[in-house]
Amino acid sequence: MPVHLCGAAAMSAALNVAVIGAGAGGAAAVAEAVLGGHRVSLWNRSLRTLQPFIERGGVEYEGLLGDGLAVPQRITGDMGEAVAGADVALVCLPTLSHAPVAQALAQAGAHRLPVVLNPGHTGGALEFAAAYARASGGPVPPVAEFHTLAYIARKYQPARVTVTGRAKFLRLGVLPGGEAAARHAQQLYPVAQRVTDVLDSSLANLNMVLHAPGAVLAAAWVEATRGDFTFYVQGMTPGVTRVMRELDAERRAVARAFGHDLPAVAAEMQRYGTVEPWVTDTDDLVHAIASGEANKRIKAPDSLEHRYYREDFGHGLLPFLEIARIAGVATPVADALYRLGCTLTGTDFAAAGRTAAAMGIAGLDRAGLIARVRGTA
Repeated sequence: MPVHLCGAAAMSAALNVAVIGAGAGGAAAVAEAVLGGHRVSLWNRSLRTLQPFIERGGVEYEGLLGDGLAVPQRITGDMGEAVAGADVALVCLPTLSHAPVAQALAQAGAHRLPVVLNPGHTGGALEFAAAYARASGGPVPPVAEFHTLAYIARKYQPARVTVTGRAKFLRLGVLPGGEAAARHAQQLYPVAQRVTDVLDSSLANLNMVLHAPGAVLAAAWVEATRGDFTFYVQGMTPGVTRVMRELDAERRAVARAFGHDLPAVAAEMQRYGTVEPWVTDTDDLVHAIASGEANKRIKAPDSLEHRYYREDFGHGLLPFLEIARIAGVATPVADALYRLGCTLTGTDFAAAGRTAAAMGIAGLDRAGLIARVRGTA
């Protein structure tokens, strides 16, 4: 098995890392952390998901990280066992799971354990902290978040992860008091760069921009073909990208209301590594996105139950709209897409989604939210 030591992570002291989540992101994180010389525990709520890894003796990986078997020190469905002796909890789960994981960590008594959300997406750190506080009735651990997942990865086999892309840049947002989480995040991922606050990282969530327009406008194709088309190539038509461009303009306008000048979607993707470095016109979204090697073979959602609907509307568009209201910025395209997503799927995403109340920011105005995320209240 080849060993690829990962920059600063390989040269600094080894960490005890509890990887929370055994999907593609978690499996990729296990592989990279083990290759980097860290001691790893892998946790997942579903023992059915863990069983193939247990039977194989670890996580098989292929692609950009090399090919081999990464062997964690333990694989468990017991949260207390997973975090025992850990230096950091690396949460690599869909954002739908952030609140339940916060509750599980609180029940395990992990009040001082630094937590890194990989990724947090829109409002992840805020929701995690609020859910933890409700569950513990007391202290909240140090919390940091990446703006997006550190990998482009898929599990085509139950015990194997295929990694086709790895972040060249990650925005690292930190809640007040989260310095320990930030320090461990940068040790594990040297490409992570601190940003001013978690509004910067949250409003840089590009999945909302990339997924929501195509998910709505290609819904008939999704249902008719069960996703038998490439989402980032065949799904990136001029009409879809016109809607995407307007949604992205709204995202950037909300960010500016909080003092953050964020790049446009394709320019940010190029910095991350999913738009090729030779692309010179990042305003041509059809060409820029469709030419990206890491994403070009990814299939579309196979149903309206896919995470591009369940996650990117209730935990992407919804918290974005809540933050936009606090900012006082009009977002007609985001609002229309959200309403259509609710109607398409027959789901009231606000019932269990990432609302202002879930993020612990209900009733705040713009100044109050800035004070909340920067610790200046």
